[in-house]
Amino acid sequence: MKSYKGRGIVLHTLKYGDSSMVAFLLTDVGGRRSYMVQGVRSHSGRGSKLALFQPMFPLEFEGLSSPRQQMDRFREVRAGFPLQSVPFDVRKSTMALFMAEVLYRLVRESEPNAALFDFAWNSTAALDALDTGVANFHLWFLSQLSCLLGFRPGNEYRPGAWFDIREGLYTLTRPPHPGVMTQENSALLNRLLECDVRHLGDIPLGRAQRTEFLNALLTYFGYHLDAVSAIQSVHILKEVF
Repeated sequence: MKSYKGRGIVLHTLKYGDSSMVAFLLTDVGGRRSYMVQGVRSHSGRGSKLALFQPMFPLEFEGLSSPRQQMDRFREVRAGFPLQSVPFDVRKSTMALFMAEVLYRLVRESEPNAALFDFAWNSTAALDALDTGVANFHLWFLSQLSCLLGFRPGNEYRPGAWFDIREGLYTLTRPPHPGVMTQENSALLNRLLECDVRHLGDIPLGRAQRTEFLNALLTYFGYHLDAVSAIQSVHILKEVF
């Protein structure tokens, strides 16, 4: 079996048998990949590996690939960097669950995508370090992700503009069809696209505003990617934030 070293972000896991599981990762070496992880629930020897495979957890690993097997395996796996708050803060762990499901549903490519991987890796670190603005993080994450998936707005924002979802453009004239963001949501989209993640706390949003904008973003994503409709954790997110 051929070995290789890489980094990965945990997107999803499935139980396999009594003590194994399949882990789906976004990796720097091969895009989205699946791994068979054996003995993950064993408490003997080195202890349980289960704690490593939580949503959006960063990993460093040595993988083993074989042309005769559909899934790779790990020779060695460890935390990519220590998480100080995500595992212990229910708001941040809920956010991580949503981020991981979004990437799991929307990213299918098994080819390296350095920009997308770096964004996912750095987003986990940013969420872990964030003190204020956590409630806005998912909105920033989706806004930035739209650019990496290839459908960021095609022109510059001007005050008072609507965002035409179908055309992917800001327009000072309201489009006649329903696929449009309100002027308020269009301004927020532009602000989040330009915002440094460390300054999310400077954007004052209430629960109703966040929910309305999240729905608008999901409509925007859904126009380009059907898989967004399968994201289940969005309901939990709306309850928490």
